[in-house]
Amino acid sequence: MSFGGFFASGSGGGDARLLVDSPYSNNNMAISAIHHHHLLTPPISQPVFNSSALSLALKPKMEGLDEMGLIGGNYHPGAMVRTREEDFESKSGSENMEVPSGDEQERPRGRSQKKKKYHRHTPFQIQELEASFKENPHPDEKQRLELGKRLSLENKQVKFWFQNRRTQMKTQLERHENLILKQENDKLRIENIAIKEAMRNPICSGCGGAAILGEISFEENHLRIENARLKDELNRMCVLTNKFIGRPLSPLPGPFPPMSNFNLELAVGRNGFGGLGPAEAALPIGYDFSTGVPNALHVMPPTKPVASMAGLDTPFEKSLLLELASNAMNELLKLTQIDNPLWFRSLDGSCEALNFEEYTRTITPCIDTKPGLRTEGTRAIGMSTINSADFAEMMMEANRWADMFPGMIGSCSTLDVISSGMGGSRNGALQLMHAEIQIISPLVPTRQVRFLRFSKQHGDGVWAVVDVSVDAVTDGHAHTTMHCRRFPSGCVVQDMPNGYSKVTWVEHAEYDESSVHHLYRPLLRSGMGFGAQKWVATLQRQCDFLATIMSSAGPSEDHSVITPNGKRSMAKLVQRMTHNFCAGVCATMHKWEVVQVGNMGEDARLMIRKGVHGPGEPSGIILSATLSVWIPVQPQQLFDLLQNEELRSRWDLLSHGGQMQQMVCIAKGQDSGNRISLSCANASGGTSNQSNMLILQETSNDAFGSLIVSAAVDMSSMNVVMNGGDSSCVTILPSGFAIVPDCFPDATGPNEIVGKESSCHDGSGGSLLTVSFQIMVSDLPAAKLTVESVETVNNLITRTIQGIKEALHCN
Repeated sequence: MSFGGFFASGSGGGDARLLVDSPYSNNNMAISAIHHHHLLTPPISQPVFNSSALSLALKPKMEGLDEMGLIGGNYHPGAMVRTREEDFESKSGSENMEVPSGDEQERPRGRSQKKKKYHRHTPFQIQELEASFKENPHPDEKQRLELGKRLSLENKQVKFWFQNRRTQMKTQLERHENLILKQENDKLRIENIAIKEAMRNPICSGCGGAAILGEISFEENHLRIENARLKDELNRMCVLTNKFIGRPLSPLPGPFPPMSNFNLELAVGRNGFGGLGPAEAALPIGYDFSTGVPNALHVMPPTKPVASMAGLDTPFEKSLLLELASNAMNELLKLTQIDNPLWFRSLDGSCEALNFEEYTRTITPCIDTKPGLRTEGTRAIGMSTINSADFAEMMMEANRWADMFPGMIGSCSTLDVISSGMGGSRNGALQLMHAEIQIISPLVPTRQVRFLRFSKQHGDGVWAVVDVSVDAVTDGHAHTTMHCRRFPSGCVVQDMPNGYSKVTWVEHAEYDESSVHHLYRPLLRSGMGFGAQKWVATLQRQCDFLATIMSSAGPSEDHSVITPNGKRSMAKLVQRMTHNFCAGVCATMHKWEVVQVGNMGEDARLMIRKGVHGPGEPSGIILSATLSVWIPVQPQQLFDLLQNEELRSRWDLLSHGGQMQQMVCIAKGQDSGNRISLSCANASGGTSNQSNMLILQETSNDAFGSLIVSAAVDMSSMNVVMNGGDSSCVTILPSGFAIVPDCFPDATGPNEIVGKESSCHDGSGGSLLTVSFQIMVSDLPAAKLTVESVETVNNLITRTIQGIKEALHCN
């Protein structure tokens, strides 16, 4: 038995009481009426405890004993412990008793011992002592003497104050450690109890029933768990198939709840977004293009899931995206119906514009519109040589999608793949993507969009791909990016009996028109900038190009023998050249820095970047200078001048007035304006360096715009390329022109159309010409751009535009 107690005395000190705590009893015993001469030590008067440092170890809070009561059942043992702890915490070690010297400590204690003297420190002394303790809790003799002299204290007072303070800190630390150990002990005790309970009632982790230990082997138990996991995954896939694929798939029989009651993390129609009833799940989904009406398609009333997602970390967020993609697909099918009152047909029948009043009345949008943004909606129908399944595959691969629409997509990437499809195809594929969609001009900011792309098969030879924005990317620079959001947009592709496919394209978006220069606003309002007809025309032109290049006997005007592999190698080279040209105008793909120059107007842009030495990449400082102007001639007339090598010397200052002779010409389709050519300067009057340099040029032309891109290449590198060699090592710095119709209304110039609506009239009006040069300023990456370089390139652009106007007689 262990006892713990203390002595209490009244003011007279006549009686003393001994409080004993017994571990074998819940009550505390108070032993009273013990005379003070039975004690081992003489009674100490109350003033002894005025020193807080010593009181921490010698006395409890005596004032509270009379209140608690030491005798009988009124005493509570926890109160006594709290009293001791509260007293200890309330003392700071700042009150000290004058401790006797060594001789006095050896003197035996007795009743005749003189009463000890105590000293209470002043607040200033306490503050200084505490500050010294923080700096050094173990001062030496010299430091104690200096501190005592400064505070008017004796050396032993300083010494014992530090001892008491260290004792106090040690006690506090031990109490804290004991508390932590006690908490950990309680946790272990609870875990031990839980483990014992689990061992008494084992549960099978595979089926959830009671487990009988020892009756099955470890391998069999593992197979049962794996079987349960596979059945759970099958049930999930059945729900996704019913919702997105349209072909019901029954789950395997087993001891699992039915599909309608199964709690699925990724099940669309669950979590409060509506459900798929038996009638809905049994409906076959198809698309009848003969009537333009969905065949037995049950269109669910679209909900309004949150479209702006910071990430795809939780099943709930994925279910929202699945629901959004499903609603977007339903809206696209409605918009692609033939003879739909949702569309106005243009006068020439080439495209259709969305009837926003009818759209608002009949369709609940998947995402809400934002005030202050301009909305555009167009639809176009065309034929393609790509079948529907390959078309869906191409749209779901970011790099192939960008290559199929050159000049329109600056960059694109797949951010997350939510579903890769079913049965090895893209049926039901859903992914999050980011893209930069552009017009080749510094006056039109790039459209950066973050969107969901969802592909789905709606029957044999019928596929649909839909895009819908989930977030507006506005982190780019204000001068290069435009706030834009895509409503459900995309295409429905149907295979035709003649081997072609019918493409119905819908573009529906909203954008900030205030960031677009007034010269290009009529072009965007007409739909010829980013509209559906522009996408279809670019698709058709690229399909013709790929068919011609891949054919071993395509139309060509080669003036020298070139192999089919050489044609493909040259096609890869000009593809990289055109992509670099567009990136230099729209500030995509590379890290461009805009240079602010005082003499450059608002219709021009000057940028630089550091070229890193690599395959096909020059090393040094590259300057890109771009200018957009209005030319009062028709786009076709302007294109004919710029793509003709024989007339190049009339505007090209770098040709030094020499005639260009065409060496190789590869057609990219039936249109003579789409081709790849290789020309050289006429040797007469030229230097040897000029005769060794060739001009590689690619031209692209349709009703919605033209591109003429060229670059100087050396003869030895092109000989390797034309023989089918690797073209990635050829270094090129492209320059060129981009032409679009101005789409001005019945006006004679750009100053008369500000603030007016417009529609593009084919064969009339002027052109918007963008001129861009990329020049190597210095081969040192650390070099700085000089004023002379800026003036040189500015003079080059100005004189080039002046030469074009003189050649067209439009000064």
